[in-house]
Amino acid sequence: MSPSLSPESPVAAKVFPSPNHGERKDGQHPSMIILHYTGMPDAGEALQWLCNPVSQVSAHYFVFEDGRVLQMVPEARRAWHAGVSSWNGESDINSRSIGIEIANPGHPGGLPPFPDAQMESVVALTKDIVTRWRIPAVRVLAHSDVAPGRKLDPGEGFPWERLHRAGVGHWVAPAPIRDGRFFSRGDQGMPIEALQAMLAMYGYGLRINGTFDEDTEKVVTAFQRHFRPERVDGVADASTITTLRDLIATRPANSTA
Repeated sequence: MSPSLSPESPVAAKVFPSPNHGERKDGQHPSMIILHYTGMPDAGEALQWLCNPVSQVSAHYFVFEDGRVLQMVPEARRAWHAGVSSWNGESDINSRSIGIEIANPGHPGGLPPFPDAQMESVVALTKDIVTRWRIPAVRVLAHSDVAPGRKLDPGEGFPWERLHRAGVGHWVAPAPIRDGRFFSRGDQGMPIEALQAMLAMYGYGLRINGTFDEDTEKVVTAFQRHFRPERVDGVADASTITTLRDLIATRPANSTA
């Protein structure tokens, strides 16, 4: 993508090209949006890293704290942002998605809030992409959703409800946290199998084996980080399970690509 070209989204101010991209495999087209934080203290350094051939990473769009948006990779091309990941039984998420990097220090920097100007641009950008590519609500996801345990971004401080109010992504009000029965590492039996089946049904990559193992804990944690951010501890309490059930019950009919 030449710097002289115009961005594909009207939300982006200009093109700042990254060389780190390739062909989407098997004729795939964008059917997902994956949101990231940069996880670096300086937005400019993060942008340069995403455009450095040595880094072998990139994204389609970059959103600064002040709301400025740059396009780095053509939407038809495969940016290198998701790494080893899966969703709804699909791997090679890079070939199926558009990646958006949001400038924020993330967990290493104490999870500072995402500024209003930045979020206004994220909402506008995702809404534009969702509309043009007809991306289902349940396929607007966190990096942590498609790579549980390996990735944490954009983190539990990201305002997913704000996107949903604008018509982007799937969301329900999290069930209140109360005392009661819960499931955690080492538990076994039919309730664990049912929990794993629900998480897999929603899209998370998880083997159903009836044991609350390390992978299950990672997926529960990723789910909480996105959908029940008040407490992210990997413990499947009633609030977590009820929120998951509500999401499945309200999942739009066109929930697959």
